[in-house]
Amino acid sequence: MNRWLLKGADSFDPGNGWSDGPRALPPAELAARARTARVGLRVFLLVVSSLFFLFLIAFIARSQVADWQPLTEPLAPLASPWQLWLNTLWLLLGSIALQGARMAARRGLLGATHIGFALGGVFALAFVLGQLWVWQQFVAWGYVVSSNPANSFFYLLTGLHGLHLLGGLVAWSRTAVKFLHRVPLAQLSASVELCAIYWHYLLGLWCLLFALLTSTPETYAAIAALCGLR
Repeated sequence: MNRWLLKGADSFDPGNGWSDGPRALPPAELAARARTARVGLRVFLLVVSSLFFLFLIAFIARSQVADWQPLTEPLAPLASPWQLWLNTLWLLLGSIALQGARMAARRGLLGATHIGFALGGVFALAFVLGQLWVWQQFVAWGYVVSSNPANSFFYLLTGLHGLHLLGGLVAWSRTAVKFLHRVPLAQLSASVELCAIYWHYLLGLWCLLFALLTSTPETYAAIAALCGLR
């Protein structure tokens, strides 16, 4: 998400000569970079929100067509979505862990930051693997993309969410590598904070998708009527 320009090993410090580790950046420069990164993240999340809003409107509109077969019928996969509840738990734990890392970084607690940040990535990976498992179950039960418009939207919405989470894991990995290279915590606290904010956003977005995907046709009809789509 944000790119820190760090000087690696054998960097030259005018005051101390050549050093063996990353150069500590001035607090003013760190604060400026953090502000720029936060603005960039907010713009990105605004774009993502707009994208999902359009897809959700299309979802509601398409659900009013006669060939729509709800996935919440008694024998359908989402009649008892315990797999999705489990995946929601992983994402919630990841968000909590990263928030803990964020708070620890503010206090300068390196060990607690390491643990929280690492757990956030582990739980996020568990969520992605859990979603792949759900997709595999859908295919095994015959709920493929082309058999039902509701199936298509399920794969589309959960796939887009998973793709954005994978993008977050890329940013998480970049920061984790810097932790391994012992970059000063002061220079990484903003990255930890941005990861936490992004995970909170993905958790909120997932809760919205989960609620919508597991709703009844009557709920879709009420939303469509409210939005003037029927």
